[in-house]
Amino acid sequence: MKLHLIDGTYELFRAYYGVPSAKSPDGQEVGAVLGLIQTLLSLLRQSDVTHVGCAFDSVVESFRNQLFDSYKTSEGMPADVKNQFPLAELAAEALGIVVWPMVEFEADDGIATAVVRWEMNFEVDQIVICSPDKDLAQMVKGSRVVLLDRRRRLTMDEEGVREKFGVYPESIPDYLALVGDAADGIPGIPKWGAKTASTVLQRYVHIEEIPDSHLLWDVSVRGAQGASESLMASREDAYLYRTLAVLRSDVTLPQTLDDMEWKGVPRDKYVAFCSSMGFDKLMELPHKWLS
Repeated sequence: MKLHLIDGTYELFRAYYGVPSAKSPDGQEVGAVLGLIQTLLSLLRQSDVTHVGCAFDSVVESFRNQLFDSYKTSEGMPADVKNQFPLAELAAEALGIVVWPMVEFEADDGIATAVVRWEMNFEVDQIVICSPDKDLAQMVKGSRVVLLDRRRRLTMDEEGVREKFGVYPESIPDYLALVGDAADGIPGIPKWGAKTASTVLQRYVHIEEIPDSHLLWDVSVRGAQGASESLMASREDAYLYRTLAVLRSDVTLPQTLDDMEWKGVPRDKYVAFCSSMGFDKLMELPHKWLS
């Protein structure tokens, strides 16, 4: 079997920017939720989608905000998408999908926990992480755990991670710490661009293995002296940024693998939800009902 793990936060934002505005009977903006249902139903129609989990950032802020003041927050997020997060979770549940609402942790941590829990299970042939998020690239393992960018219809295995970032999955947190990640509010280390970071990490894998002096490096990069001096002056920052980038795998997920099986859409629950949202045209779209 394949286990599909969905980044619900990404899918909601993708729907928000790709689907026209829609209003519920009470006047609330629900266009992103409508789009989310459509894209999840499309995924569920695939014959190899049998076991599914979906994680959401119920609260954008997480434990990482306590470690670093500048880490990403919900400040500046459009209210009309922020207000749809609770409805998005209800929508996924109405489709019969296991939903993990993240509060202390982030959706990526929930997905990472699921990967670690089931990647060695003999019943699981492959884990497909439905997200293009570069943070999740650290969870890729060979062709057994892969990233699926559903919008672009691209699947990335371990070799694909190396081709895209210049490093293997185990070095992704180090790479993000050095280069920075604007989406998460991680500034990176001055003078460390993508090329420098990938070249050096290909050789040394992790930050702590990089020699302080560029004279001790046995790889050649442009601006090596400036990069090495910058890292030497900012090692503690680099370690903090890596801590922020490392996904946690200790989130409490109560489900068993059997619980992850998608058995169909519970008709009464789904119809009631669509009715409350004014999604009359979606009511008969599911191809499989839970009897």
